[in-house]
Amino acid sequence: MRYVLVALLIVLFGYSLALVLQNGTELTVDLLFTQVPAMRLGLLLLLTLALGVVLGLLLGVQVFRVFQNSWEIKRLRKDIEYLRKEQIQAAQLAAAEAAAHTRHEKTVLDLNPNDSSSHPL
Repeated sequence: MRYVLVALLIVLFGYSLALVLQNGTELTVDLLFTQVPAMRLGLLLLLTLALGVVLGLLLGVQVFRVFQNSWEIKRLRKDIEYLRKEQIQAAQLAAAEAAAHTRHEKTVLDLNPNDSSSHPL
C-alpha cells in the first residue's frame, strides 16, 4: 500500500511539473484582495487545483461528521428504547413479586393469627 502511494505521489508530481512547464504563459491574476502582476498559467492551475482539493476534503470531513453524528443519534435512540423496555419489564416483574409477597404474607397472617386471647397468661 505504501509503495502504491509513493508511486501515485511521484506520478502526480511529474504531472504537476509538466503542467507548469507546458503552460508557461504569464498573466496577471486578481485575487480580490491583491493583484499578482505576473504568474504562470500552469502554476495558477496547480494552485487552483490544490485549493479545490483542500476545500473539498474539508467539506467532505464536515459532511461525513454530520452523517456520523446522525448515525450515532439513531444508534443511541435504539439503545434508549431497548433500555426503556428492559426497565418496564423489570418494574413489572418487581411489581408481580411484590404482589405475590403481599398475598403470601396475608395468607400466612390469616392462618396464624397472633391473638392474645388464645394464649393463656
